[in-house]
Amino acid sequence: MSNKKLSDKNEEQEEKVVKEMSFLDHLEVLRWHLIRSTVAIMVGAVAAFSFKKILFDKILLAPAKTDFITYKYLCELGEKINSPDLCIKELPFTIISNSMAGQFTTHIWVSFIAGLIIAFPYILWEVWSFISPALYKKERRMATVFIVISSLLFFLGVLFGYYIISPLSVQFLVGYNVSSQVINYIPLSSYFSVLKQAVLASAIMFELPVVIYFLSKLGLVSPQFMRTYRKHAIIVILIIAAIITPPDIVSQIIVSIPVMILYEVSIFISSAIYKKRELTESSEITEN
Repeated sequence: MSNKKLSDKNEEQEEKVVKEMSFLDHLEVLRWHLIRSTVAIMVGAVAAFSFKKILFDKILLAPAKTDFITYKYLCELGEKINSPDLCIKELPFTIISNSMAGQFTTHIWVSFIAGLIIAFPYILWEVWSFISPALYKKERRMATVFIVISSLLFFLGVLFGYYIISPLSVQFLVGYNVSSQVINYIPLSSYFSVLKQAVLASAIMFELPVVIYFLSKLGLVSPQFMRTYRKHAIIVILIIAAIITPPDIVSQIIVSIPVMILYEVSIFISSAIYKKRELTESSEITEN
């Protein structure tokens, strides 16, 4: 028996085992994947909780200071293009805790979100491990590629949200005032809510190529469909950008540009999948 036939036979046997698993068996497998993912998140959360000074003073509260790296680059850009308004000289607000357990509760929730971000590659591995038995052998070999690319896009989204969206949001929202008599005393939870929304929304948006890849594999999205509705997609992207950024056109454009680039990359990915599918179908017809 040739190696190809032997491989096909083993693949069929594996698929048969998966199909023979009952619904309760699948639930039991899923339960353990969820337990391991939760443990990974908690380990990351405990690590983040332990490094409180670095997590808060060096990272999360950095966009609230005028010496934040993004503000420095904006100031340098303002000097080059002769636009002094880009230089942030002050951020007129004070962060306060307005409840007894406010700081402790915030510490726990922020640590949990940090744990989720840290454990994201492992969570992807657990997701892949759960769905891989239902895939063909050649598709299961893509586990490393899937995890690396998805993790890379996720962390790029996190960095984009932290270094671009967060400081733009903070600068605009605290700089906007209805009267000089109003002083900004921002609750701790409100400040971190802005950061969380910016970072997680960006991370999710940057996963667009991965989502399009799987939708194209399932035949739910085609490159022709994406090209036809490109204008509609741009409008949706602008709406999402308006939701996660301050209501000024410059910030929305800055956020929209990388997402639009990812959309074009997604069209290329979808096109490659459909071309490969057409070649496979044509070769099967030729063989028959």
